[in-house]
Amino acid sequence: MSAELKSKDFVITRVFDAPRELVWKCFAEPERMKEWFGPKGSVIVASKMDLRAGGSYHGAMRDPSGQVMWAKFVYREVTAPRRLVWVHSFSDEAGGLARHPLSPTWPLELLTTVTFDEEPGGKTKVTLSWSPLNATAEEQKTFDAAQDGMRGGWSGSFEQLEAYLARAR
Repeated sequence: MSAELKSKDFVITRVFDAPRELVWKCFAEPERMKEWFGPKGSVIVASKMDLRAGGSYHGAMRDPSGQVMWAKFVYREVTAPRRLVWVHSFSDEAGGLARHPLSPTWPLELLTTVTFDEEPGGKTKVTLSWSPLNATAEEQKTFDAAQDGMRGGWSGSFEQLEAYLARAR
């Protein structure tokens, strides 16, 4: 039996000039998360979080064109302030699983792992990885082809997080 070919996970790392506890709170508290999460120009318009293993986040963002997109996270691991693991998906307003509104072959679910490592000088290194769960070959191909776009999107989100952290200190 041959091993199934799996593409590389998407991984992005950024060092923030802020203590780990504060950076953690920006992922763990919805009122902080809405200040930075999402592509530049988007606004969080709904946000509900139950941060615990088995809990979930359900929220929506409105992009600059006015389109509202819903997302759902189901938390698998919450180890404050070091690690978060969740299953990330698009959803409908009721919290049901939904296809990406702009990409019908996008994987339905992504395993998201975020680690928070203390760095010298009171800084925090955040490493985020995405890996498709139960993806078809077509969904995996779409994911692989989108890595540059994901890097741009997360870089923009992390720039917004950096600006928020500067204000929140």
